[in-house]
Amino acid sequence: MTQPAGMIAEFADAEEMLAALRAARKAGWRRLDAYAPYPVPEAAELLAVRGWPVAAITVAAGLAGAVLQYGTQYYLNVVDYPINVGGRPLHAWPVFLPATYIVAVLWAAIAALVGMLVLNRLPRLHHPVFAAPGFDRASEDRFFLCLFVDEPGFDAAHAEHLLRGFDALRISPVPAA
Repeated sequence: MTQPAGMIAEFADAEEMLAALRAARKAGWRRLDAYAPYPVPEAAELLAVRGWPVAAITVAAGLAGAVLQYGTQYYLNVVDYPINVGGRPLHAWPVFLPATYIVAVLWAAIAALVGMLVLNRLPRLHHPVFAAPGFDRASEDRFFLCLFVDEPGFDAAHAEHLLRGFDALRISPVPAA
């Protein structure tokens, strides 16, 4: 028999999943994931999910887009092709701001989308948990906790024993891909 990708437990509500997640963290598990039909903030804290990388990418890209747009306008209007129209100064910064703002927002939005996809390793067309029995209900009304095999010292029997201590509806191995 091949080594499973992990052990997965199905729960009827979030509190049961959170109790198992707390116990798994306390037992030393680091490579695990939780799946729920709606956000569970405490699970995100226990899994150490952070949102700041996407925010940093977004701000950096927005600033880069703004600087590039403003610099391009400055270069074109002041250095490369200066035209005095109606006596306005060549560096008319208030006129440069609307386009600068629009480009900054566009770059930030694109960077937020791409950053989120890359950091979440998406699009992922297949993941081993998709083959777990009943996992299709993770987006409807069930909560899942998966302990993965690439955890140092993974033992399927130990993982199953840990998960059996909670009110799980089903505990099953995650088939390897």
